[in-house]
Amino acid sequence: MSEIPINWSHKIFNSKLNNFEELCLQAFNYQFHSNKVYNQYCRLLGINETNDITDIQKIPHIPVELFKTFTIKTGEFESQKIFESSGTTGMLNSKHHVADLSLYKESFSSCFKQFFGDIESYCFLGLLPSYLEKNNSSLVYMVQQLMAISGNPKNGFFLFEHDVLFERIQSLEKNKQPYILFGVSFALLDFAEKFQFKMEYGRVIETGGMKGRKKEITKDELLSQLSNSFQSTKISSEYGMSELLSQAYSFENGQYQSPAWMKVQTTEINDPGKFCKKGKSGIIQVIDLANIHTCCFVKTSDIGIIHEDEKFEVLGRIDYSDMRGCSLLIS
Repeated sequence: MSEIPINWSHKIFNSKLNNFEELCLQAFNYQFHSNKVYNQYCRLLGINETNDITDIQKIPHIPVELFKTFTIKTGEFESQKIFESSGTTGMLNSKHHVADLSLYKESFSSCFKQFFGDIESYCFLGLLPSYLEKNNSSLVYMVQQLMAISGNPKNGFFLFEHDVLFERIQSLEKNKQPYILFGVSFALLDFAEKFQFKMEYGRVIETGGMKGRKKEITKDELLSQLSNSFQSTKISSEYGMSELLSQAYSFENGQYQSPAWMKVQTTEINDPGKFCKKGKSGIIQVIDLANIHTCCFVKTSDIGIIHEDEKFEVLGRIDYSDMRGCSLLIS
């Protein structure tokens, strides 16, 4: 299979998706034949024919670090956008070449609707200073597009104008307007230290990213501090990265849920070819069917646990890997 599967987005963006394994094998066949880097990686592992793979647990996952040193493309295309990871100064950043921005929009909007409801019903606030200072952040692009769909006149981004943000939130609370505050961790903590109030109509979605700005704390400590300052239990987290086009969200106990077209697995730390049992920590690898133009099968540098109900936790990072700017919390 050397051409993209027909009606791919129509096939994958389905909350039920009862043929996930079949779609994975289609994606693998396409990317094995049409992605030079992925093909070479598979051959280095001794996989020379797609017929060698009939089980999705046997599909190779490329190390996420390859997005830093290679151009990962399936097929030939002019990139509509190149998203870069939010690494610290002097770090070699990952580059994700996006062939079709509409696919990314459909992915994050479908996921948001699945977990939070109609986009149009919310006002969106972005406290993302470290990401706004760049012009190639997939997170900022996502929030911008959610704002565009929402069309609420009080949507807005904020760098360090905490007073203005607080006034905006107070206005939304007064008008009983549901809102979402997307925030990088260190900025949310700064805001929470300055303002304590009851967040009745809003929800916080923290996106990680201490970036050495504050003392490292656990995810549980972060969520607890935000919950106490905002007197709210509606504190969520987003698990995403520039190398993927899909996200997972947590709602309670720090456990993330993925949309149907994204599957998280864990492999043994000392034996990456062996999958972990449920409840045991291992290296997180992700199947993201929205990544059809790059690579759907990515092994991250994160350590996590998958529970019996398929929800997962992120515990930290592998010691030898570079620290990724959007995921520096250790829990």
